[in-house]
Amino acid sequence: MNDEMSPAERYAASRLRAAEQATALAGFRELYDFGLDPFQIEACQALEAGKGVLVAAPTGSGKTIVGEFAVHLALGEGRKCFYTTPIKALSNQKFTDLVKRYGAERVGLLTGDNSVNGDAPIVVMTTEVLRNMLYAGSQALDGLGYVVMDEVHYLSDRFRGAVWEEVIIHLPQSVTLVSLSATVSNAEEFGDWLDTVRGDTQVIVSEHRPVPLWQHVLASRRMYDLFEEKRGAGPGAQRAVNPDLVRLARMENQRSFNGRDRRGGKVREADRERDRRQQRRIWTPSRVEVIERLDAEGLLPAITFIFSRAGCESAVQQCLYAGLRLNNEENRAKVRAIVEERTKSIPDEDLNVLGYFEWLEGLERGIAAHHAGMLPTFKEVVEELFVKGLVKAVFATETLALGINMPARSVVLEKLVKWNGETHADVTPGEYTQLTGRAGRRGIDVEGHAVVLWQRGFDPVHLAGLAGTRTYPLRSSFKPSYNMAVNLVGQFGRHRSRELLETSFAQFQADRSVVGISRQVQRNEEGLDGYRASMTCHLGDFDEYMSLRRQLKDREADLSRQGANQRRAAAAEALEKLRPGDIIHVPAGKFAGLALVLDPGVPAGRSPGHHSRHDQFHHDGPRPLVLTAERQVKRLAQIDFPVPVEALDRMRIPKSFNPRSPQSRRDLASAMRSKAGTAGIAPQRQRRQRSAAADDTEIARLRTEIRSHPCHGCDEREDHARWAERYQRLQRDTKQLERRIEGRTNTIARTFDRICALLTDLGYLEADKVTADGRRLARLYGELDLLASECLRDGVWDDLGPADLAACASALVYESRSADDAMPPRLPSGGAQQALGEMVRIWGRLDALEEEHRINQAEGVGQREPDLGFAWAAHRWASGHGLDAVLRDVDMPAGDFVRWTKQLIDVLGQIAGAAPEGSPVRRNARKAVDALLRGVVAYSSVG
Repeated sequence: MNDEMSPAERYAASRLRAAEQATALAGFRELYDFGLDPFQIEACQALEAGKGVLVAAPTGSGKTIVGEFAVHLALGEGRKCFYTTPIKALSNQKFTDLVKRYGAERVGLLTGDNSVNGDAPIVVMTTEVLRNMLYAGSQALDGLGYVVMDEVHYLSDRFRGAVWEEVIIHLPQSVTLVSLSATVSNAEEFGDWLDTVRGDTQVIVSEHRPVPLWQHVLASRRMYDLFEEKRGAGPGAQRAVNPDLVRLARMENQRSFNGRDRRGGKVREADRERDRRQQRRIWTPSRVEVIERLDAEGLLPAITFIFSRAGCESAVQQCLYAGLRLNNEENRAKVRAIVEERTKSIPDEDLNVLGYFEWLEGLERGIAAHHAGMLPTFKEVVEELFVKGLVKAVFATETLALGINMPARSVVLEKLVKWNGETHADVTPGEYTQLTGRAGRRGIDVEGHAVVLWQRGFDPVHLAGLAGTRTYPLRSSFKPSYNMAVNLVGQFGRHRSRELLETSFAQFQADRSVVGISRQVQRNEEGLDGYRASMTCHLGDFDEYMSLRRQLKDREADLSRQGANQRRAAAAEALEKLRPGDIIHVPAGKFAGLALVLDPGVPAGRSPGHHSRHDQFHHDGPRPLVLTAERQVKRLAQIDFPVPVEALDRMRIPKSFNPRSPQSRRDLASAMRSKAGTAGIAPQRQRRQRSAAADDTEIARLRTEIRSHPCHGCDEREDHARWAERYQRLQRDTKQLERRIEGRTNTIARTFDRICALLTDLGYLEADKVTADGRRLARLYGELDLLASECLRDGVWDDLGPADLAACASALVYESRSADDAMPPRLPSGGAQQALGEMVRIWGRLDALEEEHRINQAEGVGQREPDLGFAWAAHRWASGHGLDAVLRDVDMPAGDFVRWTKQLIDVLGQIAGAAPEGSPVRRNARKAVDALLRGVVAYSSVG
């Protein structure tokens, strides 16, 4: 290696070695059988000099070495080091690594699920655990010298990111902070903020990948390099896109299959035949073909990212059906031994339910899926076998990219589009970097490979842009919460709390952005002067004339809106009159046509003004559940009813009708069509109405004034009007920018003030004092902290047994994957159902109070509606029913069931801690935890 260094490089290296003599770093380096990279040495030296560090480097580059050096320093100084991670799986992994190095007696683990040796000098924990310690003033903080925040870029996370900022702000100044991040484009900005709130912080950025990454596109049977090869150019160099790929994309996109080219001209028969031959040559390889090709090229093990759980499972099945085998008999035996050892605690009756034997067959062949719907134990086994080289092809969702140590030789992306929870969106450069960062195992592979599959409409230039953009910006998601407010006021008082919140990274970024907005306002004002000159009219005041035209336009728009509102109100009123069994004609939307009403979507006895997702009544009116003529059961919205609808006929819905049964839907839809045909039902027609504008006196007055204004007769009137419209548009934009400036100043503190005002109204705060109710709220964490506190205060759960309480508490944590399930959730009967109804009513009261105090859920502040979708499963499991029965009832993957149950256990523990000493709620919450912590939940070590 030294022979390849220049004289200058050898001199620099010798100076570096000399500087390291007799330092803690020298002893630390002897613990590893490989040399440290320059960025690791630089960060470790900064730590030893007493500075905090922010290390931003690519996935797999060895950032955690810096965190381990902080552990080494803490032990050498007789102080503590807390090593925090964003997810429990990472905490477990890091705990195992540190125990191997330092011994079980010196390393602890705190994740909520697990509490092992919490008083040890080294404790690995999730970031939330440390946040809770800080608010509680835990004695465990005594002697704390270092905190490592692994994956600190998680503070961008919309749901949990605030926790990272809370910890950074509240850690004692005597603690040295080690922040480890993926490569972000604004590391210096983040470092400036850390320097402001934590003191001297050194930023170390490395964009060097220790294992070079090569980019490929797999089309048909050919593997193309994404970039054109140039002599002497490494994989990180700037290169042109492979012209063969550009040509391939151009040929595919040049002509369509309808016999016309892109300009609409006819395609000659010879060209059409050439296109057909080309199409036969280019295809998207199947999943089996991809794995076989990678195996033949020596590019396994590989992770194929598929943005769908079902897609991952389907991929494994396709490989099994194709007879794909990647393991020999010796490796098959090793796999079976490891799997049987790791799963021996799972009861035999649960194995079939969990799909154990199909899963094992795939593992023995070296093939597996990895996604959040899997049982945690199964995911851990896949990870272990992959690292050991016994599983060579993993089909995974993007959650695998979030920190789990599973590097591969190759990473495959099937598509560059994914569902982001709201819409299908392009993969971002940051996501592409995170996913492909798995390719290339340090110390094993000479190079890594990222392979993207050819798809119809593929654009190699777009892919080159993704591959060439290595960074993404770190954006704060920090927002004050109710729990945060009472904890801060209790510890620091309201004034000091405001000052602390003003130091958040969110406010830091907002204040910086104001500078750029102010410059834009200045440019806009210069433009307004020019527009004003161009709209000047020699006949009169053109501004006055435009004001009349604007008033006319606004009045016409108002009347149009009023008419639309009246039509919506009439349509909603008509919907409320529908009853089960009514045959209607849906006038618009995707499901227009004949339909049978199964549930009108307006519950009996609904209180005025109350809206809840769980009684299918939203702010937009009734939402009837119908069976369409095409045998689909769908929940419709008012948008499907632009005009009033009425029952055309009625028919009886059999008691045996099961909306989940295809046969049952087919029979009832057939009966409905027969009934409609016999009755001669025809679609309703919208009646034409006279426009309100035709009779409006204000409109008539404005039109008269416009015609009599001097500027109306100007020959250049419309030219002036165009300049006036530009003036008004730019003026609106400028005022909006000014509002943004005003809105971004002290935004966090203003939100905090509103939260404190609401908490004062409810009796949780009295000026700078936290009341007894406030102290209870301080022990409840989560999105629905205030709702949980209100339920405890109102005694909603006092008379519930353990299973009923578990059902109710599940509504505080669970969130359906589908935002709008057509079928209402199944609920336990009796006391649990009544209590759940009361919880929704309390939420409605809090929702109205938040609106009154201008606390906006759209900005991530406030209480979302409780979700009752897990109540039945929680009740059944807490009542002792078997796994098969529970999962069959709720149609939920085992991994999801375990994850939600563990979160439920966590919130029940909080409820037990917050409830009064000796109260039935405290007693039953603990019993509910015991009842839930069994079977698959108990033997799944990772949450």
